[in-house]
Amino acid sequence: MRTNSRSVRGSAARQRGISFIGLVFVAAVLGCVGVVVAQVIPTLIEWQAIDKAANKAKEGATVPEIRAIFDRAQAIDDFKSVSGRDLEIKKVGDKVVVSYAYEREIPLFGPAYLTLKYKGESR
Repeated sequence: MRTNSRSVRGSAARQRGISFIGLVFVAAVLGCVGVVVAQVIPTLIEWQAIDKAANKAKEGATVPEIRAIFDRAQAIDDFKSVSGRDLEIKKVGDKVVVSYAYEREIPLFGPAYLTLKYKGESR
């Protein structure tokens, strides 16, 4: 039995998709992005803990009390990037505002680093 060669070639020309080389390239790019995201997520969680501690610390009446409240929250949430002595405490009107700023570096490869700059203040 003889097959119609025109219909076989026609259906092969209409096929679309990704080649194996393209699939390997896409998988490598997604893998690299996944590794970087996996290293950034813990720094975001740490920033949330620091922000929560700063908002809790603003309830203090004096500067040493505010730093002590922040340091207790730091011991509970176990973050190391900011301590009570790194806080900038000011009074705006009748409200106490506790602000902070810090950087985190994530090594990528060789001499390349991803630098994340975090800053915030109590609400």
